[in-house]
Amino acid sequence: MNETSAVPSQAPEPVNAWYDRYLPSPEASTQERRPLFDVTALRGLLFRQRWTIGGTVLLALVAGLILTMLQQPVYQADTTLRVEPRGLYVVEGQDVAPQIYNNEISSYMATQVGVIESYNLALVVAQNLNLAERPGFIGEEADSGRPNGRSDEQWLEDKTAIAASMLKGGLTADIPYDSRIATISYQSEDPALAAEIANAYAEAYVSSDARRNVDSNEYARTYLQEQIADVRAQLQDAEKAANAYARSNGIVTQKPASEDGEAATTTTAANLTSINETASAARAKRIAAQQRWRAISSMPAAQLPEVQNNVVVQNLQNTRARLIGERTNLQQRYNDQYPSIVEINAQISEVERQIENASADIKASIRSDFVIAREQERALTRELRSVTQATLNEQDRQVQFSVLEREAGALRSQLAELLERFNSISTAANVQSGSITRLDPALVPSSPISPNLMRNLLIALVSGLALAGGLAVIRETFDDRLRSLDDVETKVGLPLFGHTPFVDEAKIHEEGSEQHGALMEAYASIQSTLDYAMSRDKNVLQFTSAQPGEGKSTSALILAEMFARLGRKTLLIDGDLRKPSIAKLLGSKPPEAGLVEVLLGHSDFETAVVNGPHENLDVLAVGALPPNPVETLSSDYLANFLAKQRQDYSIILIDSSPVMGIADAPLLAKHVDGTVFILEANKVQFGQAKAAVKRLQGVGANVLGVVLTKYRALTAGQSYDYQYRYYQYEDK
Repeated sequence: MNETSAVPSQAPEPVNAWYDRYLPSPEASTQERRPLFDVTALRGLLFRQRWTIGGTVLLALVAGLILTMLQQPVYQADTTLRVEPRGLYVVEGQDVAPQIYNNEISSYMATQVGVIESYNLALVVAQNLNLAERPGFIGEEADSGRPNGRSDEQWLEDKTAIAASMLKGGLTADIPYDSRIATISYQSEDPALAAEIANAYAEAYVSSDARRNVDSNEYARTYLQEQIADVRAQLQDAEKAANAYARSNGIVTQKPASEDGEAATTTTAANLTSINETASAARAKRIAAQQRWRAISSMPAAQLPEVQNNVVVQNLQNTRARLIGERTNLQQRYNDQYPSIVEINAQISEVERQIENASADIKASIRSDFVIAREQERALTRELRSVTQATLNEQDRQVQFSVLEREAGALRSQLAELLERFNSISTAANVQSGSITRLDPALVPSSPISPNLMRNLLIALVSGLALAGGLAVIRETFDDRLRSLDDVETKVGLPLFGHTPFVDEAKIHEEGSEQHGALMEAYASIQSTLDYAMSRDKNVLQFTSAQPGEGKSTSALILAEMFARLGRKTLLIDGDLRKPSIAKLLGSKPPEAGLVEVLLGHSDFETAVVNGPHENLDVLAVGALPPNPVETLSSDYLANFLAKQRQDYSIILIDSSPVMGIADAPLLAKHVDGTVFILEANKVQFGQAKAAVKRLQGVGANVLGVVLTKYRALTAGQSYDYQYRYYQYEDK
C-alpha cells in the first residue's frame, strides 16, 4: 500500500514569515515548565549568561571606581551627649514638665532626635557661628542673588535662613533604642568646620534644654501669680458674702465648715445640743425618782432603807432602847407609877415621836425629789421644743450659708496650695535639672568618611549583580532556544532517542574514528534506540531538522556506518537536493550521476551507488542539482525507487533538507516509514522546532523522535563532566 494513500488531500504548505523563527509557538504556554528556582536551570542560566553577567558587573565596578575618584572628600565630626528623660530633681518644684513613663521613653528619645535635626536649632547654630557672613560656607556668589528692595538686616536674615537649611543637609543625630547617649554628627568638606559645627550643635542643644527649663519655671511662676491673685479676690468676695448672709439672718457660728463637707456649727445648734443633753439627763433622773417613790409609797416609813440607814434615826432608836432597858430595871423594883418610871416612859414616848417624825420626813423628802425631778423635766422639755423650733428655722437659712462657707473653704485650700506650689517653683527657678549633659566634644577628623572605595565598590558590585541578573533574566525570557534534554521532551512533545556531545568541527573526524569516544558512544546509544523503535519491515528512515547545520547529515552518516557494522546491509541516500553534504563528509567529490539521475532514469542505480566506509554500507549521493527539487520529490519516481530498494537493503537512511522554508522534507516524509528529527542544542528556538514538527505531522509524517546534537552540559545546567561520565568507559 502506497504511503501517500493515507493522506488523500494535503493542506497547503504553511507560509512561514521571516520572524517565525524568533517567536515562540502558542503551545509554549501550555507546556510544562520547570520550577522557577530549579538548581539545574539556574546553573545553566548563569553559565549561558556568564559574559553578560561578568561584563555588567565589571562595568558597574569600573563605574563605581570612577565615581569614587571623582567625588570630593567629605569629613564627619561626632560629638556625644547624655540624655536623661527624667532629669535630676534637686528641690521640689523642678518637675514642672509632664512626667515621662517607661513606655514613653522611646518616644521621648525620638522627639529629642527631631529637636536636634529641627530647623529652629539649625537657625540658632547659624546665628551663633555667624555662618551667614562666611562666604566659604554659603558661597561667595550668594550676595549676587540678593533681591531688590531687601535691607541689610533683611538680607542677613535671608542668608541666615539659607545657612540653616544647609546645616540641616549635613547633620545627622542618632539615639540608639537601647541607650541614652545621643550622637550628633556633621559632614563637611572642611574637617575643621565639621568639628566646629558639631560642637556648636551640642552647645545649642544643651542651652535650648536649659532655656526650656527656665522658661517652663518662669511660665509656671507667672501663671501661679495670676492664679493666686484671682483666687485671693474670689476668697475675699466669698467670705464677705458669707458674713453678710450670717449677719442678716442672725447666724452665729462657733466652728466654720470643714474641708470634708461638714457644715459649720452655730450657737443655736450648740444650745440645742446642750439642752437636749440636759433634758435627757432630767428625764432619766425623773424616771429614777418616780420609780423609787412608787416602790416606797405604800410602805411604812420605819421600813424604808433610807430610814433604817439614817444616822439620826439610828441614834434615836439607840436612845429608846437604852431608856427601855432602864425602865425594865426599875419595873423590877417599882410599879409603873414610880416617878422615875413615869419620867422614863415620857422620854421613851418623846423619842418614838421623834423617830416617827424623822421617818416621815425622810419619806416626804423622797416624794419631794420625785416632784422636783418631774417639774425640771417639764421645764426642760418646753425649752427643748423652743430651741428645736429655732434650730429648724435656722437650718433652712443655714443651707445657703453652708454653701457660702464651703465655697470660701475651698478657695482657702486652693489658695494655700497655690502659695505652696509658687514657693517651691520660686526656690527651684535657677536650679538646673541636668537632663542633658555633654560627654565627648567633636574633634577635627583626620580622614574622610566619603568617598569610601570599598563601600562604593561593594555597592557597585551589588548593583551590578542586580542589573546583570535582571539583564540575564530578560535575555533568557526572550531566548526560547532548546538547551536541555528535558526541554526536548516537555516542549517538543516527542520522545528523545538520545543526544550527542558538542564536538568541535575540526575534531569531528578524530572523534568519529574513536569507537569508544564520547561521540561514538552517544551515537551507539541512539542507534540501539532506533533499532528497537522500528520493525524490520519498516526500514526507510528520514533524517531532517528545522535549520541547516544542526548535524543531521553527520548523524545519518554515523548511524548508517553503525548499522552496517552490525551486519545489516545499509543504504545511505543524500536526499538534500539543494545543499547535499554526504559526499563532502565522505571526503569525495560529488558524483556525476546521483539520486536525481537514478530517479529520472538517466543512470542506473548500480552505476550511481558507491561503497561507503564499511562493506555493508552503500551511499547514493547527489550529482547535479535539479532545477526543480519539489517536482522531483513529489513525482512517483521516488516512491517506485524506494519500493524497489526496500527489497535489497535491510535499512535505508535518507538525509533530507531542513524543514523550515523548504517543502522538500515534508514531501519526502510521505514516502518513508519514519522521520528522525535532529535538533541542535542552543541553536533552534522552541517555536521554530515546534513549527517544523507540526509541519511534518501535518503531511502525515511518522515522526519517531528527536536526536539532540551538540549538547553542552554546562549550558544546560549540568556538571562539567556530565556527558563524559555518561558515555565513556573507565579503566578498572
